Amino acid sequence: MEPIDLKEYEWKTVIRPMRIEDYDALVEMQRACFPGMEPWSKEHIESQLKIFPKGQIVIEIDGQIAASSSSLIVQNDPNIAWHNFKAVSDNGYIRNHNPKGDTLYGIEMMVHPEYRGLKLSRRMYDARKEMCREMNLARMIIGGRIPGYHKVADKMTAREYVERVVAKAEFDPVLTAQTANGFALQGLIPDYLPNDKASCGYATYLEWLNLDYKPGAKRRFHHLVEPIRITVVQYEMRAIRSFDEFAQQCDFFLDVASDYKSDFILFPELFTTQLLSCVEPTRPGLAARRLAEFTTDYLEYFSERAIKYNVNVIGGSHFVLENDTLYNIAYLFGRDGSIGKQYKIHITPSERKWWGIEPGDKVEVFDTDCGKVAIQICYDIEFPELTRIAANKGAEMIFVPYNTDTRHGYLRVKTCAQARCVENQVYVAISGCTGNLPFVENADIHYAQSGVFTPCDAEFARDGIAAECNPNVETIVIHDVDLELLRRHRLEGSVQNWNDRRKDLYKVQYLEDGEQGYV
Repeated sequence: MEPIDLKEYEWKTVIRPMRIEDYDALVEMQRACFPGMEPWSKEHIESQLKIFPKGQIVIEIDGQIAASSSSLIVQNDPNIAWHNFKAVSDNGYIRNHNPKGDTLYGIEMMVHPEYRGLKLSRRMYDARKEMCREMNLARMIIGGRIPGYHKVADKMTAREYVERVVAKAEFDPVLTAQTANGFALQGLIPDYLPNDKASCGYATYLEWLNLDYKPGAKRRFHHLVEPIRITVVQYEMRAIRSFDEFAQQCDFFLDVASDYKSDFILFPELFTTQLLSCVEPTRPGLAARRLAEFTTDYLEYFSERAIKYNVNVIGGSHFVLENDTLYNIAYLFGRDGSIGKQYKIHITPSERKWWGIEPGDKVEVFDTDCGKVAIQICYDIEFPELTRIAANKGAEMIFVPYNTDTRHGYLRVKTCAQARCVENQVYVAISGCTGNLPFVENADIHYAQSGVFTPCDAEFARDGIAAECNPNVETIVIHDVDLELLRRHRLEGSVQNWNDRRKDLYKVQYLEDGEQGYV
């Protein structure tokens, strides 16, 4: 079997400025999203792009427009006609855009029906919020549709409906998403869009406040922290009947990570061996190759879920057959649709004996939307040279999916992970399996205590453990690591292991792509 072309499984997801060339796709999307409502004319889009190009954005997936957002800046005024869409949006031409204003006003957001369920609206709201921070705007205001109201309009008033939606007693496809994205309901507007039959003409008046806003400031207020949220999964192995059942279990953890707005979620090494419980038992070497037959399902599943849940997924690791050679590979599924992979470089005696795994030969460092990261699969973290190489390439976070059968094995992983934090002044997260898989040879018992580790210094947790699971039970930990704190520690820490290496006495020499390198 030839190596899989990962580009076939990537969802090329890009948030970019809107262009006039997008007009036909925008009209098609407007007709699909708002049936019966007149779409923008080309003159509307041209005017919006000319007056405030930064406020008009789209999300493109595999070259197709999947979502869009349009906005302008106004000066907040209690007497402004928020209730009048035509007035506040200049009937869509936004000629009233005020570059010196203090409020971002969202005039439209659309997600194409074919791409709903992928949390694209959250991405656009996040982009708008970041725009507010960059431009030092005090707030964002939107007039939101309530398209679920027409279904119950004969039973309750619009006020009763929106109150029930805010109280979670009713679900509205727009208002529920908006409140989940931090907007506060400030009022109800009748006759906002009279031809919006689904909302019975009503709209909500919603506000989001920029907590970074500095009155009178002329530039962006810079954060003193740069937090990255990590979810670590301690996964219980149990017998299952199908890949769908495996996916259902993973969906639970992905949904939790998404609800907590995590940037990364880390699954354990070879947790896909759980799938061996639903196939015909056979010898370990043949079973490992049988597991590789799930690779296509595995890649399709996690690549789609990284987009849907808006989280970068380290999908544990999985057996993959390439040119009749079996590898243990960890994949990074980016929430931008990209896919990267790291081969396990050091193979344990058990892996050689039972499964016939072959090693990879390159330390990869992945450039994500949250900085540079590396993946080291289980045994690899026990070799300090690999983390040296990764840190030299710019990695600030090391993700370690592992799979150990006893506490001794887990302690080797944990102890070495903490050592790598001290040696290289990086963060390390580890994720392992618990539970049992009877009759699955070499994957029958598991022991884990997963966690997030830091360097040992005054700035960090006293014992270098930022967060840790209870031992050997299925659970998760969610923790924020601060990359700015890490950078300051490298410059001003009590000890500076990375800077104080005696490169005049020793160095790490390695081969990569046929060329020799040194650290």
